[in-house]
Amino acid sequence: MSSHNKAGFLAIELDGAGWDGGAFRSLSEAVLAAESAGFHVATFADAPDAGRANALQRAAFAGPVTRTIALVPEVDTVYTEPFHISTQLASLDYVSGGRAGWIATAAESPEAAAAVGRSFVTGDALGQEAAASIEVGRRLWDSWEDDAVIRDVDTGRYIDVDKLHYVDFETPADFAGTAYSVKGPSIIPRPLQGQLPVLASASLVGDGAVPVEAVDAVLVTAPTPELLVAEVRDVRARLGASVAVVAELDVVLDSRGEAAEVRAGSSGGRARFVGTAAGLTELLDALLQEADGVRLHPAALALELDELSRLVLPELRRRGSLRPTVHDGTFRDLLGLERAENRYASSGK
Repeated sequence: MSSHNKAGFLAIELDGAGWDGGAFRSLSEAVLAAESAGFHVATFADAPDAGRANALQRAAFAGPVTRTIALVPEVDTVYTEPFHISTQLASLDYVSGGRAGWIATAAESPEAAAAVGRSFVTGDALGQEAAASIEVGRRLWDSWEDDAVIRDVDTGRYIDVDKLHYVDFETPADFAGTAYSVKGPSIIPRPLQGQLPVLASASLVGDGAVPVEAVDAVLVTAPTPELLVAEVRDVRARLGASVAVVAELDVVLDSRGEAAEVRAGSSGGRARFVGTAAGLTELLDALLQEADGVRLHPAALALELDELSRLVLPELRRRGSLRPTVHDGTFRDLLGLERAENRYASSGK
């Protein structure tokens, strides 16, 4: 698939280091600007910050005000209750009309561990925690069949209980973290998409960690743009064609008469482009020949978004490198995924 020549998609991180809180008056203004620029996906980083809505809450806030852009929060799998993750993401799918996704993260975070009074998880255990949390989420999304809600006014029956299922999850015997079990079923109906697309860092997927079949897309990082292309190819060769590959790129652009180098600062370890909109367009054109999508991390959201919407995305669309945005489409549609079958619907469990 390395020269598939098919149009890809662009995601933008709305809420990472580039969020300055002042350039846009509100989160809804920022996400609407990204949507009108033609981005297909908005992602929301989840830094533990006292007194601030978490990534999932911010994505939910953006749901009703947007029409086309997929809303994909990062949600930690190590120190967050899997049952709550699953139900909150299902709710996000409802408020966004089927445009929700989940970036399942598993970072080493002593701060997060301390905040919830749990022992610090590290090493291979991170992948195990992520795999278990994703499995719980997916089982719970299937625990209501699509037609479980009947709303029969005459009989007073709201739910067909025969179409609700126990998920009966238990962590595996070799689980390094604190063992747990989840009975189910979920407390809300199956998401609109059936199964939300799940994304994770490529470094967490495969090789005995998160199974390839558990995720729909992987995020690929490398230290430089040149190495990023090679890493995308390597990940695709390692994981196969069943998952979408999304390249990660930091972006600092010449803007409003100021050279990008002036604002560049130090690199955070991700591949980074510093320069003109024309130069970025060439790089993205090349990346989209290799990856299914690219997620941009702007240095300053308002400045970069201005250049991206005026100069970069229109040119990529002209070249045929970008897919059109689709009204009333789902995130699964964007990723080319079929309607998800329910694992319990025909099993009779």
